[in-house]
Amino acid sequence: MHASVDPHQYTLKKAVNCCGIGLHSGRTVNLTIKPAPVNNGIRFFRSDLSNGKHIKAHMDKVVDTRLATTLGDDQMKVSTTEHLMAALRGFGIDNADIELDTVEIPIMDGSAGPFIHLLKKSGRKKQNGLRKVLRITKKITYTDGDKTISVTPYNGFKVTGEIVFDDTLIQSQKYSLNVSPERFVREISGARTFGYVEQVEELWANGLALGGTLENVIAIHWNRKSILNEDGLRFDDEFIRHKVLDLIGDLALLGCPVLGHVTARKCGHTQHLAFMKALADASDCWELIELKGNGSHSVLNQVVSSTRAASDMLMPFFKPQPQSIALQEAVY
Repeated sequence: MHASVDPHQYTLKKAVNCCGIGLHSGRTVNLTIKPAPVNNGIRFFRSDLSNGKHIKAHMDKVVDTRLATTLGDDQMKVSTTEHLMAALRGFGIDNADIELDTVEIPIMDGSAGPFIHLLKKSGRKKQNGLRKVLRITKKITYTDGDKTISVTPYNGFKVTGEIVFDDTLIQSQKYSLNVSPERFVREISGARTFGYVEQVEELWANGLALGGTLENVIAIHWNRKSILNEDGLRFDDEFIRHKVLDLIGDLALLGCPVLGHVTARKCGHTQHLAFMKALADASDCWELIELKGNGSHSVLNQVVSSTRAASDMLMPFFKPQPQSIALQEAVY
C-alpha cells in the first residue's frame, strides 16, 4: 500500500458553519459543511434556491475559470470553489455536503486556513468505505504555450508548482510538497490569493471583486517591489504556495485522490481544467484502484472519457462543456 494515502474514506464528525463575503459578488455568504455517507463525494447545495438540487464537485461541472473555478448546470452555479476544495482534499475529507445561501463560496482571508480551522473544529470521522484512487502509470503532459502541467508515476501525492513574473517582488518561485494533512495545514493552507493593485481596481470598475479588500487579497504595489498589506507576507514565497493551493483544490475535482507527482509551470485555473481533460483522455496512462485495509489494492475497470462506465461516486471522466473562458486571470 502507499504509505502516504490512508485506505479509508473520511467525512466530518459534525456539521460546522461560517459566514463571510464573496470575493467577486461582495455578498454575505452563510456556509455549512455537513457529514455525508460513504461514496457521497463532495456536493454543493444552494439553500437560497427552491429546487432542492445539488452540484457534485466534479470536473465535468466546471463552467467558468476566468477569475476562479465555477461549477454549474442549467439550474444552479457555485463559484470560487478552489480554496474550500483544497482544504477538503488537503485535510483528507472524501465525503461532505456543503450548503450556501448564495452563488459564491466566501473568500474568508483569501486562503484555505479558515476552512481548515472549521474542519479541525469538527474533526475527521473514519468510514467503512475504502478509497478509490487514480494511480498514474505513465507520464501525461499538457502544454499551452509556455504553460505546462504534467503528472508522472509516484508513490504518493506530490505537487510541484512554479511561477515566473517580471516584477521585482515575485520573480521566479518554485515549491514542492508531498501532500499530507499535516504538511498541507502547516505549509500551504495559510497562503493567500494575490493580485496587482491596478487589476483589482479594474475589476472593481467592472463590477467584479466587490468583496476584495486588504483583509483577503495580497495587493501588489504599483512599483512591483512591495505589497500594500501592512502585516506583510505570511511566507517569503507565499505567491507560489497559493498557486499550489489552487492546483490542489482544482485537482480535487477529479473526484478521488491521485497517486502521482503533478508539476505545473505558469498555470492557472484554465490550464488546470484542460490538464484534467487531457488526463481523462489518456486512459492508457492511469488505472483506478481501490485501496485495501491490509495494504494491498485491487484494480477497477478503467474509465474511458467517452463513456459513463463508472458511477458518479467514482471518477467524473466525461468531457466538460465549459462556457467562454478568458485567457487572462486577474486575481490569482
